[in-house]
Order: sequence, then structure tokens, then C-alpha cells
Amino acid sequence: MDRYFVETDWLAQHLSDPQVRIIDLRYYWDHPGLEDYTAGHIPGAHYLQWDVELSDPNSPVKFMVLPPEKLAHLMGRLGVDNTMTIVAYDDEGGHYSSRLLWTLLYYGFDKVRILHGGLQKWQAEGRPIVTEVPQIEPKTFVPGEIHPEWRATADDVLARINDPETALVDVRRPTEYTGEEVRAARGGHIPGATNLLWLDNLEKGKWTFKDAATLRDRFEKAGVTPDKHVITYCHGGVRACHAALVLKMLGYPDVTVYDGSWEEWGNDPTLPVEQG
Repeated sequence: MDRYFVETDWLAQHLSDPQVRIIDLRYYWDHPGLEDYTAGHIPGAHYLQWDVELSDPNSPVKFMVLPPEKLAHLMGRLGVDNTMTIVAYDDEGGHYSSRLLWTLLYYGFDKVRILHGGLQKWQAEGRPIVTEVPQIEPKTFVPGEIHPEWRATADDVLARINDPETALVDVRRPTEYTGEEVRAARGGHIPGATNLLWLDNLEKGKWTFKDAATLRDRFEKAGVTPDKHVITYCHGGVRACHAALVLKMLGYPDVTVYDGSWEEWGNDPTLPVEQG
């Protein structure tokens, strides 16, 4: 078992393990993934809608990390306690699963993994899909101490602009980066940020990661090297988590996610913006 991922073989061998909790995080721009989960999911999986259940409902900025008491309630309701291992999956290469993993790591819980290749790989291998919704026995989950190295604030990012020892990585679509596609009060990107689309870390059509040498070369050619403090961001802090985990998987020691991302930065007129 990798530090951040498990393979389908491993999960298949642990479907009946009471110490493994499987969580389905499928989500789509035009609808949540609950209907898709109901139509068929990995045996034993429970559904979690990230934008509603994994975001702080009281934050003025959308999609910010849950406070610890709400995370405790959520995990307990999903039947997770601190002795269990969580395996999260979706059907976009770990896109939404990475947000759950990042959140739990931020609160010091490291027994959480993403299913490599997600639902597509599972199904392509002919593994079982069921419609039965498992019964949940509520548990007690206690978040640990916050690990601030996982999360950056707007002030943290502002202080790092033009710092040669920092690499700001914008993992959104190129049209979002240039400002052609505007999803906040302002379009564009954080000054000095490099645009590296998160999807390009995955094998096209397979939703599995490219090999480590290819990924390492991609980042290093863009100036994102392991000796730098790396900050990833996107629009809502989800794609940024995926990219951050790729970098951690490659052995980058100092990687953090700007939680507010463009949802915060693009809507704050006091923060600098570049376009083009």
C-alpha cells in the first residue's frame, strides 16, 4: 500500500475487512453523484458529496476546509473511527477523492488512501458493482492536531509572490489561467504562477497516473523543482489537492494547497491579478 494510493487488487482483497471504509466521491458539474452511486458502486461504499459535506458551510469563501467538529461529525456518521483505513474513489482519477485525503491529512489522520484508477479501472477489470446501500453503524472520530504545512492562506500566498524559492502552480484550465474564462469577479491568475493543468498528470482516457519519470520531468521543466516551496491552487481547492498529492508522491518535501484558491483570490479586489 502506497502512502497515498491503493491499487484495485488491494481493495478487492479487503472488501470484507471491517477496518476498511470505502467512500464514493463522484461528482459532476451538472449534478451530484448520488444518483450514479445509487445506480451502482463498489461493494460496501458509502457516498459523500464533497461540495456540501466536505466544505465549511459558515465560511464566507465557498469550499473552504471543514472545521474539526464538523469533520468529526461527518466521519462518525460515515462509520469511521480513528482505527480504520479509508479508501476513497471517484471516476476522475482521484479528482474529488484527493480533497478528502488532503482534509484528513490536514487534521493529522493518515490512514486514508485513493483508489488508483478509480471506478473506471475497477470496472475495466470486471470487478463487482452493486446497488445495495450498506448499513452504517455510527462511530466516534477525533480529528488530530492541525498540520499547517498542508494548507496555505491568501496571506501566505501574497507573502510568497516573487519569491525565487517558491513555485506557485495554477492547475486550472489554460482559459481560466489567462482570464478568458471568468468564474469569479475577476479572471486571470496569481502573479508569477505557472499553469500546469492537473489533468495532464493522468494517462488520457485511463485515469491512472503517468509514470514518475514523466511527471517529474514535466514539473521540473516548468521550474517546479523539489528544492522549492510549492503552492498549488485552482478555483475551489479540489484540483489543487490532486496536483499536490502528485508532487508529494514524487517526493517533493514542501507542498501546500492554497485552500481559498481562485474562489477567494479572484473575488478579492485587494489582491493582485495577472492576465494573459
